[in-house]
Amino acid sequence: MSIETVQITTLVENTASGAGLLAEHGLSFWIEYGDKRILFDTGQSDILIQNAKVLGINLAQTDAIVLSHGHYDHTSGLSAVLDIATKATVYLHPAAIEPKFNRKGLEHRPIGMPEAAKKAVRSHEVVWTKTSTQVLQGITVTGQIPRVNNFEDVGGAFFLDEDCQKPDELLDDQTLFIESPKGLVIVFGCAHAGVVNTLHRIADLSQRKHFYAVMGGMHLLRASKARIERTITVFREYNLQKIGPAHCTGSSAVEKFKNALPAQCFTCSVGTRTDL
Repeated sequence: MSIETVQITTLVENTASGAGLLAEHGLSFWIEYGDKRILFDTGQSDILIQNAKVLGINLAQTDAIVLSHGHYDHTSGLSAVLDIATKATVYLHPAAIEPKFNRKGLEHRPIGMPEAAKKAVRSHEVVWTKTSTQVLQGITVTGQIPRVNNFEDVGGAFFLDEDCQKPDELLDDQTLFIESPKGLVIVFGCAHAGVVNTLHRIADLSQRKHFYAVMGGMHLLRASKARIERTITVFREYNLQKIGPAHCTGSSAVEKFKNALPAQCFTCSVGTRTDL
């Protein structure tokens, strides 16, 4: 098999750059891989459909939809997309459809997959990805990621119950990795399993010592300076040539990435097309 070129277009992100494009707190990437089309996450509403139209993207061509985890800002556009992308197979971890809650102070709120998306999952062709799974030739989703270090956590007060007594370890968190002519391209949703844990897992699965690119949400919003510095160290160890922080990475982490690795960093706002 020849390794295909990869083009990734940001359909949903917290920021937008371009006339007629909308932003929201969420994430969705359109991945073109040879003659295949993959949608990675679906944002928190149906704005990805409008953004796709503005960008000239035909969602009906979608071969696969991969959900990185079950939070609303990555899954709420699913039902609307599946009305268009009728031939797409959906890939997600079984825990993605479980109830999910977030606590801030004394307040809590549901942050899981909306009922419409769950209904769409139940009525559609689904591949459950508890373990690493090939989505298409050259494209693999990690499935559940082992938590092996002592400095990364899920990045917030996440729970499985409304009373916020059962912590959510976000075992459904998973990441996509893609073979490109320049090396592996890694696409995060939020990296709740930890960026470093995830990269080490992909190294094990792929038997690679170096990667070409990482992009997406890295959930370092509340990360300590030490955790961010260790993440940068691991980026260097894997000899990353492209780093595209987005969504939940956090301004402090993004600034530190740009200061440490200025030539490698690029933006992922809505409308950005990246050839990898």
